[in-house]
Amino acid sequence: MGYENISFPEGSKFLVTGAAGFIGSNLVEAILKLGYQVRGLDNFSTGKRENVDLFKENPNFEFIEGDIRNLDTCLAACNGVDYVLNQAAWGSVPRSIEMPLLYEEINIRGTLNMMEAARQNNIKKFVYASSSSVYGDEPNLPKKEGIEGNLLSPYALTKRVDEEYGKLYTKLYGLDTYGLRYFNVFGRRQDPNGAYAAVIPKFIKQLLKDERPTINGDGRQSRDFTYIENVIEANLKACISSHEVAGQAFNIAYGGREYLIDIYHDLCKALDKDIEPIFGPNRPGDIKHSNADINKAKELLGYDPDFNFKDGIKLAIEWYKENL
Repeated sequence: MGYENISFPEGSKFLVTGAAGFIGSNLVEAILKLGYQVRGLDNFSTGKRENVDLFKENPNFEFIEGDIRNLDTCLAACNGVDYVLNQAAWGSVPRSIEMPLLYEEINIRGTLNMMEAARQNNIKKFVYASSSSVYGDEPNLPKKEGIEGNLLSPYALTKRVDEEYGKLYTKLYGLDTYGLRYFNVFGRRQDPNGAYAAVIPKFIKQLLKDERPTINGDGRQSRDFTYIENVIEANLKACISSHEVAGQAFNIAYGGREYLIDIYHDLCKALDKDIEPIFGPNRPGDIKHSNADINKAKELLGYDPDFNFKDGIKLAIEWYKENL
C-alpha cells in the first residue's frame, strides 16, 4: 500500500478528530499499525463507539470524548501532538440544506477552533477534510483545483470556508495546512444506516436483506468513488509534505468515473441478487457528474493511489458480508 513505507520521527504523536467515524477510525487503525501514538477525539454525534473500542487495548491509543465546538477541548486535544488529521465534521449535502446553522457551528467554527488550537500548540502539520462539493455547478470534467463554480449547499460552503481559513492560517501564522478534497470515499466501517447514509454501503445492506434500493434520479449520475486506503495515503503523505505546498487544497480520488446505475448492477451481480431498483427524485444540492484531476496531489504531495474502484469495491463487499 502507498503509505506503509512512510516514516515519521520516533515517538511521533497524531491527533485524529472524528476518530469514531468512518474515515477517522481507519486513519487511527493505519497509524497505530505503523507504530505511532494516536489520540482520538470525537463526541459520537455521528461516529460510533465501537469504532474506537477497537483500539482501547492498544497502549499507543488514547481517547478524548469531546466536541470541536469547544475551544478548550481542542486546545487540550492538541497538547503534545505533532500532527493533526482533522476529520471531525458533519457530512451530507441534503442534511445541510435542512440544518444550515448546525453545519456552520460544527464544520466552520469547529474547524477554526482546531486550527487555532493547532497554531497555539505549534503543530507541525494540520491536515483537514475538505470535499469535492466545493466545485458546485462547475460543469467541466475532470474537476481541477482553482476552477470552482457556484456552491450548491451549506455543506459545500462550510468546506470552502475551511479552505480559505487554511490558506490564511498558513499565510498569517505559518501553520502548515493541507485541505484534502475527498471524492466519494467508500470502504470498511462506512455506516449503511440512516436517511443520509452513503450510497454504496446502503445499496449493499439493502441487497443483502433482499430489499429494493432507491436510486435518486435516473442513475446516470457519475462519481469518482475513492477507496479508503487511498485517503489514508493522502493524509499521511500530506504530513510529510513541504512547507512550500502548505495552505492549498488537493483533489483526493482515484481519478476514475463510475455511473450509479452501473455500480448498482455490479453489486447485484457480486451479491448474486436480481432486484430492480426504485427510481426516486433527484436530491437538491447534488452534483450530476464528478471526476477528479489528481495531478496536483500527485505532483505536490507525492500521492499515488493504489486502489481503483474495482479492487476497492471487492474489498468493501467482503467486509460488509462479514460485518452486517
